[in-house]
Amino acid sequence: MVSTPNMAVNLGGVELKNPVTTAAGTYGFGWQFEGFYDVSCLGAITTKGCANKPWPGNAAPRMCDVTSGVMNSVGLQNPGVRGLVNQAGEYLEKLSERGCKVICQVAGHSPEEYVEAVELFEELAPWAAALEINISCPNISAGGAAIGSTPEGAASVISAVRDRTKRPLLVKLAPANVVEVSRALEAAGADALSVINSIPAMAIDVNTRRSKLSRPTGGLSGPCLHNIAVRMVWEVAQAVKLPINGVGGIMTWEDAAEFILAGATSVSVGVANLINPDTAPKVLEGLAQWVSDQGADDINDLIGAFEC
Repeated sequence: MVSTPNMAVNLGGVELKNPVTTAAGTYGFGWQFEGFYDVSCLGAITTKGCANKPWPGNAAPRMCDVTSGVMNSVGLQNPGVRGLVNQAGEYLEKLSERGCKVICQVAGHSPEEYVEAVELFEELAPWAAALEINISCPNISAGGAAIGSTPEGAASVISAVRDRTKRPLLVKLAPANVVEVSRALEAAGADALSVINSIPAMAIDVNTRRSKLSRPTGGLSGPCLHNIAVRMVWEVAQAVKLPINGVGGIMTWEDAAEFILAGATSVSVGVANLINPDTAPKVLEGLAQWVSDQGADDINDLIGAFEC
């Protein structure tokens, strides 16, 4: 009789019963997927990023299909932390009680806004197992560049919020300077890293000569960036000791397994949720079988097991 492998992992102090999570912005607040499968089967979900106050987001059109991916310019529309708690707090608390950890993503335009949002989560969301700090938000005071695009900018956010919560802090990295930024975040007190966020890109309608989005550029996600994300996970894993959550173009369990071998402790399913809503549990099933097929009895034995 073949024993079931251990799938439990520790993501920077968050004990997950398995390494499959969902990426913020592609999964709503979780309850939207309950009609497709039992969401509590996952190790964790990551809620849509929320700020200290509601954000209206960008004008339509906000999304468009591109070759092997999706571009978005949603602009992090969100109801704010209070709105999240009012809309989904009861569900998220019960989901946590059912064994699925809830990771709440935090958005902001400045260190001060991140601090206010974190303090609100501390006050209103005791069921949150961890906070994921999205440092890919535009830093208005710096001219609109991603606040986490430099080591100094990234560290300034984590240094500002670190003493405002005892919960584990994950950080969602912008796809730039990942090694240098990761080292700065480790020094600033981050507990884990989510690698990577969407990649800035453009899509032009050749008939109208205008952007396919309401803005000139947007964030590119999906399978087209998967191998770039795998490379960045591997680079970060060589540079820091922090556990990594691999994000980018996971469509199958094989995609997830690549992240694990490259050094990721956990993985997040993103765009695939919008294409096939039951992708995440299928990825989990495939990963468990893969661990057994590799002759291992613990998925932790395969983290970073890539050989060159």
